[in-house]
This record gives sequence, C-alpha cells and structure tokens, in this order.
Amino acid sequence: MFPRLYAICDADVCAQAGWTLPDYAAAIMDGGVTLLQLRAKHAASREFLAATEAVMARALPHVATVVVNDRADIAQLAGASGVHVGQDDLAAADVRRVIGGQAVLGLSTHSTAQLEAAVREPVTYVAIGPVFGTTTKDTGYDAVGLDLVRQACAIAAPAGLPVVAIGGITLERAPNVIVAGAAAVAVIADLLVDGNPAARARAFLDRLSRV
Repeated sequence: MFPRLYAICDADVCAQAGWTLPDYAAAIMDGGVTLLQLRAKHAASREFLAATEAVMARALPHVATVVVNDRADIAQLAGASGVHVGQDDLAAADVRRVIGGQAVLGLSTHSTAQLEAAVREPVTYVAIGPVFGTTTKDTGYDAVGLDLVRQACAIAAPAGLPVVAIGGITLERAPNVIVAGAAAVAVIADLLVDGNPAARARAFLDRLSRV
C-alpha cells in the first residue's frame, strides 16, 4: 500500500526553520514517515550528495523510501530509492534509463493534459498540484482544487498509478484530499508549524489513518 503521507524535505524550508536536511529527515522518520523526498534546489552538488548520504544512513532502521528531487545522479550515488522529476526536468524515460527499472520514479503534473501524458511514461506514481494556494514553492501554476485531484485519479487509475496531491496541504485539509481519491498527500511546510516535526508527522498519520 502506498503510504498516505509523503513528506517533502526541502533544504531551504528546513534551514529557515533551523533544521539541517539530515536532522529534519531523521525527526520525521522518528515520527513514522516512511516515504520522503529530498529537495535542495540551491545546494551545491557535493553538499546535496553528502546530505543525501546522511539521510540514507538514518533511513535504514526505519526502512524508509527516500526519493531525490530532480537529481538522478545523486540518487544513484547515495543509494536512494528513486527520483522525482517535474515538467522541466529530465524526461521520465531518460531518468528511467539512469536509475533502472526497479527504482521509484515520480512525475509532477499540473493539468489534465500533463496527466494524460504522464500515465504513458515509465513512472511509479504521478503528482498533481498545487491543490491549494501555497507559498512554499512557486510552480507557476494556479491552485487546481479537489476537482482536479478527482480527475487525476480517474486518469491514473487505468494505468494503476497512485496519485500524490501536493500544494498547501495542512493537517486540517489532508483528509479531504484523501477522500477525493489521492493515494497520498505531499506535505512540506505544515510538518514544521509547531517546531516538533516528529509529533506533527504522528498527528498527520493518525488523522489520515482514520479516513
């Protein structure tokens, strides 16, 4: 079963909250997170590789799936579980050539046209968003709302692909996103709202378990 909570560890967001990427990842894994993405858009390659390797070392006791945003090279070098790419990154088919057939590969989408193209790619899951307004990441796309989440699930279902919903998702909004059909909610900022990401992760997992 695809975990309902997909935690995105953004290096810039973590730094603003006083966390390093490895320490934050360790905290949310202590809180029960088993699927997480590492994103460091502004980090030097060497720095991002070191941080990813540190996260992988801490992920082993948790048997967590660690996905690296954009950087197939770093995912391979660090022994991560896979890669997530966006519309402007390497094509999914090219990433698949790098990471092999068994690794996790996710693809971000923002419209029905992108979804219809994505389900024909060699991906493990598709992401849709931003569902709600968000200031964490400027995607250049307007909030899509729950209706597009429902459409995404209808498009992805025949291909057997889980849909991950992202963008402005809070503890209060998360259940409604799952009810709309998403397999998982991707959360960035709301895991850091109270300074205790482990406890916040547990709160998310508890609430999502009751949907």
